Amino acid sequence: MTRKAEVGVVMGSDSDWPIVRETATTLDAFDVACECRVISAHRTPETAAEYAAGAARRGLKIIIAAAGSAAHLGGVLAAHTTLPVIGVPMKGGALDGLDALLATVQMPAGIPVATVALGRAGAVNAAILAVQILALDRPALAAKLRKHKTMLKTKVRQANSRVQADWEKKDA
Repeated sequence: MTRKAEVGVVMGSDSDWPIVRETATTLDAFDVACECRVISAHRTPETAAEYAAGAARRGLKIIIAAAGSAAHLGGVLAAHTTLPVIGVPMKGGALDGLDALLATVQMPAGIPVATVALGRAGAVNAAILAVQILALDRPALAAKLRKHKTMLKTKVRQANSRVQADWEKKDA
């Protein structure tokens, strides 16, 4: 049985897919269904507006928008919906993602786009932020988030143990 998508994951180009796939994979790890689309704010602006305007009616609760260069995708989608929009600026281009970061984070008052880090970290963090929003009224999802945070702490402790053991070898 196919789960109904709660998160729309939109990218401006299929060249973003290798990074944006991390968003979908992270959502899937939390059992949050998503749909993935390529929609350009500049080349298909009508499609972007229609997608955002109909998102809530289709059952979406959050939209994640990944785009590089001028990165207006998040803002265009946010202009046409009342759903939360999370922007993922993509690295690349002449400014290596700085232009995408600035375009995503500098939205006019009234059209918010939550902005996460560039690249892979941003793709994962966008998914985690979406899960955190969804977990506000879903105790089982909140429990999965707590388990995820515990796993992150465990990884750091293990990494510290490895570094300490390696450092102590210098004195041996």
